[in-house]
Amino acid sequence: MGILSILLSAPVFGILVLALTPHGKINQLRFIANLFTSIALFLSCWLFVIYNQNDGAMQFNEQFLLNPKLGTTFALGIDGLSLPMVFLATLLTSVALLASFNISTHVKSYHISILLLEFGMLGVFLAQDWSLFYVFWELTLSPLFLLIARWGGVRRHIASLNFVLYTMGGSIFMLISLFAISQYMPEHSGTLMSSMSVAAQSMPKDEQLWVLLGFLIGFGVKMPIFPVHGWLPLAHVEAPSPISILLSGILLKMGAYGLIRVIVMLPEATQMMQTILVALALVGMIYGGLLAWRQTDLKSMVAYSSVSHMGVVLLDIATLNKTGMMGAILQMTAHGLVAGAMFLLVGLLYERTHTRNILDYSSLVQVMPRFALFMTITLFAAMGLPGSVSFVAELHAVVGGFQQWGNLMILLGLSILIGSAYAMRTIGMLFTGPVKQQMREIEDLRLLELVAAGVLVVAILLFGLWPAPLIELSTATMNQMNDIISQRIQ
Repeated sequence: MGILSILLSAPVFGILVLALTPHGKINQLRFIANLFTSIALFLSCWLFVIYNQNDGAMQFNEQFLLNPKLGTTFALGIDGLSLPMVFLATLLTSVALLASFNISTHVKSYHISILLLEFGMLGVFLAQDWSLFYVFWELTLSPLFLLIARWGGVRRHIASLNFVLYTMGGSIFMLISLFAISQYMPEHSGTLMSSMSVAAQSMPKDEQLWVLLGFLIGFGVKMPIFPVHGWLPLAHVEAPSPISILLSGILLKMGAYGLIRVIVMLPEATQMMQTILVALALVGMIYGGLLAWRQTDLKSMVAYSSVSHMGVVLLDIATLNKTGMMGAILQMTAHGLVAGAMFLLVGLLYERTHTRNILDYSSLVQVMPRFALFMTITLFAAMGLPGSVSFVAELHAVVGGFQQWGNLMILLGLSILIGSAYAMRTIGMLFTGPVKQQMREIEDLRLLELVAAGVLVVAILLFGLWPAPLIELSTATMNQMNDIISQRIQ
């Protein structure tokens, strides 16, 4: 068994141990769940140590034939695109569990659901067979539906149903596209990503275009991109805060990750749709930013800001150049850290005050100085302030976009200004003015909460001030992808 199988198995073993643990032993259940997520986090960190940054190809490959007739294979691998996402998934799952100590009902099923969700997320990023990828993709739906529907807010049932209907609807288009490509595969040749990439080259260009459109809908719903983002704000608002961390921090990245794999497989069709992609990206960025600006609910604000930031990822992908592709992976990592930290802090604040209305707050810096410090740094990162990882990501977006579209990137600058406006508005309303009577006795962040928030904030600053390791991790893979795209679209 290789290291990727061991990593993928960690949450499964955690589920089995939790299943054998009595419901009443709450502290033991929490400890077991945190232990196995910590093991997965350690293994993902170890991958950073042993991963060869100079090799852009898949590494640590594992392959076992599952069905000879269908050609389905249990194939795992990792490269400079998937490794940051694997690390982000394990990190945010650990943070989400640290933020879950307020969950007091159905504790056993809650922790089993989170470990099952982690298993699905890791499978998506590690799978190198499209059939296996699709199984893991669908596997994330059930635990996430349960987590929102059982532990969510007042409108949790509508939110969970919207999420499932949107995502399953998008998955149908993705499945149709996979079947379309498989028609050009030799009989019983399997569904490996590398083999299907070769098969896609033999498709007529008009068929490639339709196939790409199916993938765009399927992955675009999950990202989400405008206008298939309707499920996101309600799901974020109604989901428990630890689940919002995972939903925004990593589950949205599954869509962007899949789309990057597809555009490398279908670069000619992507070039034909380039104008549409950049239009959707720019509209989504500005639209999401404006809606975030007018929200009074803090969770809604972060949710709409995610639409705006994922628009930046789509813009990076649409450039089809090396700088833009690097910007996409950097923006995915940056948004995962920033959005995860924001949802964590907003959730911790809501637990203390039972309100998310920004108008109910003022001058929290006097009563919650530690919270104020972390929240301010996170909001500065959300607006792309130099010194944060978001600045590095957005700089790549500006440069890559300017190389492709020139002065059209003024609209990207407008989106960044809108993001700065709602970030500064939030800082002003949360931390300035007189202390309101009902806010005088709020408890500041406790030790475990400080650890959870501190890890994310330190990562935001560390990769902002020293981005070289993060860039070098993905450079070889991005160069390889860019070479493939350049050769196909010449």
